[in-house]
Amino acid sequence: MTIPGAQVETAGPDAAPRIRIAILDDHEVLLDSLASWIAGNAPDFDLVLSANTWLQLVHSDNFPTDLVLLDFQLKEPVSIEARVRTCRAAGAKVVVLSALDSRESRERALAAGAAAFLSKSLPMREVMDALRGVMGVNLADAPQRDWRPLPVGAAQQSRPKLSAGEAEAFRLYVTGLSTTEVAGRMNVQYETAKTYLRRVREKYAKVNRPASKKTELIRRAAEDGYLS
Repeated sequence: MTIPGAQVETAGPDAAPRIRIAILDDHEVLLDSLASWIAGNAPDFDLVLSANTWLQLVHSDNFPTDLVLLDFQLKEPVSIEARVRTCRAAGAKVVVLSALDSRESRERALAAGAAAFLSKSLPMREVMDALRGVMGVNLADAPQRDWRPLPVGAAQQSRPKLSAGEAEAFRLYVTGLSTTEVAGRMNVQYETAKTYLRRVREKYAKVNRPASKKTELIRRAAEDGYLS
């Protein structure tokens, strides 16, 4: 269903436009829940389209949007590859949200062009901050965020100096790949990829910027331009 009266709004003359987002999920209760949560807790997003079928999404006057949040599994016989590629071709970034958090489903979504693959088990605030990261938003400026504030002075510190291997592993990992998949993409051993990511976490810890959890790594990546 299209959200009545949806339009791009700004908070003021110098504010960035709100991110226009569409959601496709064939579970209407979950769809309504997502829509309600975003409306009440993510003022930097403008939910202009909420659809429970693929045709409803692509036939809407509000399609394409800046970002589309897709459920991996639909009752319709339209593959995730076709859905992601269609949205990407229309100019939208795509994030896949799924209860089926398997390696195969993740690989299929990302190979088709999805910017990230997120589990439905994640808290909504973490999902929305991941979406902000995909859109290149500085999470330190995000409204209603559920992150503990950075330590005093941390925002002014230079970002850690990463080696080429560390930076590449970092970029791949925060887009949703597992450590094993990062190793495959980089054509290195699993232990090498694991070491790169461990060093990234250690370097951020040294400048007092938490990065032990994946959600924290996504935040660091967005803040320092690794997701832009």
